[in-house]
Amino acid sequence: MKQKARFENKVVIVTGAAQGIGEGVATAIAAEGGKVILADRNLLVRDVAKRINDNNGQAHAVLADLETWEGALGVANSTLEIYGKIDISIHNVGGTIWAKPYQEYTPDEIMAEVNRSLFPSLWSCRAVLPTMISQQSGVIVNISSIATRSIHRIPYAASKGGVNAMTMSLAMEHADNNIRINAIATGGTEAPPRQIPRNPQPLSEQEKIWYQAIIDQTVSSSLMKRYGTIQEQINAILFLASDEASYITGTILPVGGGDMGMG
Repeated sequence: MKQKARFENKVVIVTGAAQGIGEGVATAIAAEGGKVILADRNLLVRDVAKRINDNNGQAHAVLADLETWEGALGVANSTLEIYGKIDISIHNVGGTIWAKPYQEYTPDEIMAEVNRSLFPSLWSCRAVLPTMISQQSGVIVNISSIATRSIHRIPYAASKGGVNAMTMSLAMEHADNNIRINAIATGGTEAPPRQIPRNPQPLSEQEKIWYQAIIDQTVSSSLMKRYGTIQEQINAILFLASDEASYITGTILPVGGGDMGMG
């Protein structure tokens, strides 16, 4: 049976597409007929685009620092220059840099976490909305986390709580423009080691203990008592991005084996 091409002729931005969930989402959308803009500040994103094109997909890589307004706007403008429209925008940039009790974070580390996990979604939504309003159509999927209720990553949790609030409020604000805006709250996810780690410094023995506590709490909080797979996250993201979710907006969908996180 031929796979259903849910994204045939759709122009789709995927941020954080150089590795992990973002790479998987971009590859899967291209396999279902989507024209994909892969945005990342990591040069590896060019390799992902090449693999997609070599497999008869349509992909363009755009290098951008999505922690900045200029970076997010550049991605939106590049998409319009190449394809003339933006149907779907999936905002995947973010991730815990440090894992430790809140009182152990320095002020600079707190700012770095917020810049990493809140602002890329804020800027990216702001960059694509004018086009979607003009089109009177569009879909945004923000990638959040069940870590809004967790330990040893408070700045990250606060950032993802902000993503959730933004998602729900924007959905209310732009439903009249025929724009659907949702988020996936990812749970613990098994993934290969990042080729470019968020924190390049080796962990101290104490930091290893703090990080293990996150893993233990995540598994304990999941009703299914396990981490999910990257594919399980991709499946949920593709559903919300597709027309199959045409009557869903303003929703934070937890994909954490029963751990609901917090809004």
